[in-house]
Amino acid sequence: MRREERGAGSVLAVALLGAIVVATGAVLLAVAVLAAQRQVQGAADAAALAAADTLSGRAAGYPCANAERAATLNEASVTSCATAGQIATVAVTRDWAQLRLQAEARAGPPGSR
Repeated sequence: MRREERGAGSVLAVALLGAIVVATGAVLLAVAVLAAQRQVQGAADAAALAAADTLSGRAAGYPCANAERAATLNEASVTSCATAGQIATVAVTRDWAQLRLQAEARAGPPGSR
């Protein structure tokens, strides 16, 4: 082995370790964004169900006000709320790590489209 090549394995190991750390960070960030998006979708689902329950008479109050309350409990904000008959459609947003995550959900009685 030549004298200039001594330590080349250490440099390669450090470079490989750095690449692994960067790849792991990217995967963890992607998983965190996916989890946050799932939470936002859950908030939209809960808000739409709250509005639909109000429309059906199972809950007191106003549909969109109840949707806002349900979204707030899930750390989201209602951006739109519409009702047609007994079907409620709600869209929510949530800011997460400089990203604005959005979701929409519909709810109504069984068999409604």
